[in-house]
Amino acid sequence: MHGDNLIRTCSIWRALEVVGDTPTLLILEAGWLGARRFDVLRRRTGLLKALLSDRLKRLVESGMLEKRLYETSPPRHEYVLTRKGRDVYWTSLMLLRWEQRWADRAGKIGVILTHKPCGKTFEPTPACGACNETIDATVVDWKPGPGVGLMAPLYSRRRQQRDSSEDATSLFDEAARIMGDRWASLIMRSIFTGINRFDDIRRDTAIATNILSERLAWLTSIGAIRQVQYATSPPRYEYKLRRKGVDYYPALLMLMKWGDTYYCSPEGPPLLLTHKACGQPLDPQVICSECRKPIRPDEVEFEIVEGDERDAA
Repeated sequence: MHGDNLIRTCSIWRALEVVGDTPTLLILEAGWLGARRFDVLRRRTGLLKALLSDRLKRLVESGMLEKRLYETSPPRHEYVLTRKGRDVYWTSLMLLRWEQRWADRAGKIGVILTHKPCGKTFEPTPACGACNETIDATVVDWKPGPGVGLMAPLYSRRRQQRDSSEDATSLFDEAARIMGDRWASLIMRSIFTGINRFDDIRRDTAIATNILSERLAWLTSIGAIRQVQYATSPPRYEYKLRRKGVDYYPALLMLMKWGDTYYCSPEGPPLLLTHKACGQPLDPQVICSECRKPIRPDEVEFEIVEGDERDAA
């Protein structure tokens, strides 16, 4: 057992320190849709100027965006995704997949994706890199890796809700609210790894008791988890995934892959995954649902549509 001020070493935690923030996710989404300049980013995200400036600065400092001069008089800049920024694409696709399956999209924009190599509209699909089969949380085993250990969490202060205008739009609004709240994502990480009782989750995440209670109640209210009583005197509960929660797993899985790439400890990844069906180490991929080939950002065309149009399509 470890002290309350330490948490289990986690590539997800390190990744969330960079992208686990709703405004940041909105900026990255806008970047994928082609927005580069400040005014366009502001219109696309609906973020207030000061908040947008702050997050753009952080993304440049973290190596996710490159700030480029495109006009000298007066000086004007645009923000271009780096290789590190582009590598978050699979995580974004899994957020989009979850949003399209589970969130209320009434009155919101949607997107139709076309995979250029096969020419078909598709749903981004999580798959095992070894056998190409579709994966979810129920078919993955895990064990501690060489980089497992304890770390002191970094608690940078950020708003829980985004500051935005009334007409702001997002392709993965509800999904971004989960990943944009790092406490909620860490709770989901714990439950995915078999830690589902209140005190155990608190020890695993170092989340303050009142914050943990609030986030568990919120995740329950949106249908991601459910509360199950396991003792009566006094009443005690554990938290189990509902199907909506199980379906969020690929987003965290791709985030972990990205975190292992850019924020892994020198000893190696903290977690080793195995695909039960083929028995091979899991190298998660995002593939086209139609041709089953891995998805590359430059091989995807997108069409922005209103929610009703997307449903009709």
